[in-house]
Amino acid sequence: MKSIKYSLLILISFLAITYPSLAKETNYNELVELFKEWRSFETPPLFNGAPDYRKETFEKRLPEFKKLQSKLLTIDTAGWSVAQQVDWRIVWAEMNGYDFNFRILKPWERDPAFYKSLWTERSDVPAHEGPTHHGVLELWQYSFPLDESSKEKFLQELKAIPSLNQQATINLIGNAKELWAAGIPSIQEQAIELQNLLQLEGVAEDQELVKWIYEATKSSNELVTWLEKMAPNKTGESGIGKENYTWYLQNVHLVPLTWEDEVMILKRELARAWTSLKLEEHRNRDLPELKDADSPEAFDQMAEAGIESLLKFLDEKEIVTVKDYFEPALRAHKGSFIPKEKRNFFTIGMHYDPRPLYSHFYHWFELARMDNEPHASEIRREPLLYNIWDSRNEGTATAVEEIFMDAGLYEDSPRAREIVYIMIAQRAARGLGSLYAQANEMTMVEAGSIHSNYTPRGWMKTEKDLLLFEQHLYMRQPGYGSSYITGKYLLESAMADYAKMIEDQDKEFKLKDFFDQLNSIGSIPVSLSHWEMTGIDQQK
Repeated sequence: MKSIKYSLLILISFLAITYPSLAKETNYNELVELFKEWRSFETPPLFNGAPDYRKETFEKRLPEFKKLQSKLLTIDTAGWSVAQQVDWRIVWAEMNGYDFNFRILKPWERDPAFYKSLWTERSDVPAHEGPTHHGVLELWQYSFPLDESSKEKFLQELKAIPSLNQQATINLIGNAKELWAAGIPSIQEQAIELQNLLQLEGVAEDQELVKWIYEATKSSNELVTWLEKMAPNKTGESGIGKENYTWYLQNVHLVPLTWEDEVMILKRELARAWTSLKLEEHRNRDLPELKDADSPEAFDQMAEAGIESLLKFLDEKEIVTVKDYFEPALRAHKGSFIPKEKRNFFTIGMHYDPRPLYSHFYHWFELARMDNEPHASEIRREPLLYNIWDSRNEGTATAVEEIFMDAGLYEDSPRAREIVYIMIAQRAARGLGSLYAQANEMTMVEAGSIHSNYTPRGWMKTEKDLLLFEQHLYMRQPGYGSSYITGKYLLESAMADYAKMIEDQDKEFKLKDFFDQLNSIGSIPVSLSHWEMTGIDQQK
């Protein structure tokens, strides 16, 4: 037996020397297999039919996680292509995310909203925003009335809700005061949404479905009661602090910045957006004000014109390759008329000109691409864990608002440019507030005041629910609130280095080439896209 093993080692060494590319491919395949093993491990075992987040389970599984980490670090990446090294870095970041959650974030202990199980809509980014448990019921994936196989899956997910709610009363031992208080409405809303399931076709007539909807609703209401009872005992801070925040940025989300860097960037963008808005207003002072859509018919006409204008612009001005799935992806989210007194920040601008928000809906093009053109790399095919994609997806969606504007989208309506700068200011203000809240220098309410007071024209003063939702999310998910602006900054940095590289090669920079290449790389951190496009590794 020893002689056989020895002979195999000799053979492998001979092949590695004689065929180095074969050795590289073998090592890369090792990474892919480890990735599969890692993703399988990352899904927790079940306890009473629900994912198990009990402390003793995490501690029991920790040695296995350490083995996976060690195994990753022993893989020799010498001679790998940049794309392969990028894949290694993604797996490394995900494992860091697990480690950080275990040590610091602990959403299963600190964050009641972590136990929200029913999701009625698809997120506009690759996965749900913020920490989400592994057993969620994605209602938007089902068609009603349910067929037999769908009903079986639906019931299994529904039955897990009471068990998980019960587990929450064991696991939630944290002392994060604001996370606790802000998380209670998430479970209250779930109880209402569970009851609404009875209105779906074929549900009320099915006794088994009705029974488990009742049990899930009852347990959600009981969890709310328990959370409210425990709330007065919660006195601790909810932010993770500057040092932890910076580590998380750099080692999990692969954003090559510090907390202080992000504060500086967001302050700069806030000032730039306000200044640019006032210059636009000055330039446009003799033009008529934009008129908002004041009826369903006027909105539908404006929305249709906006869809046609944006897609035609992207195609004819060679901004990006417009795929067949772009139009249905955008049209599915064109919106509808909302009376003026009920509009929130985003729908206010949408009723003046929907194209700034439709530009941000680049999100839906990216999700359609994931659905229709899965990435060749198994490591990039599914959404990255722990919202690691935020700088890429939120940053790109924010960046293209201004990129499309500067490329000429609003030549037919100069005052629409004002909306773009209002949107940039709002995102800079809310992100800046979230940074101070994560540093425990402000409460969520104080952070929200920056968000509200520094958004031009009072557009954030109309919708308190939106303000609460956003600041709550950014407290739950460090780095998310700033990712719109810092991701935009990183994308612009990547475009600058890419353009310089093309110019140094005496070639013509084409915006379409940049975006097509960015899209082909996938929904991964901008720093990794930057590396793959230019050879510049910002993490070093």
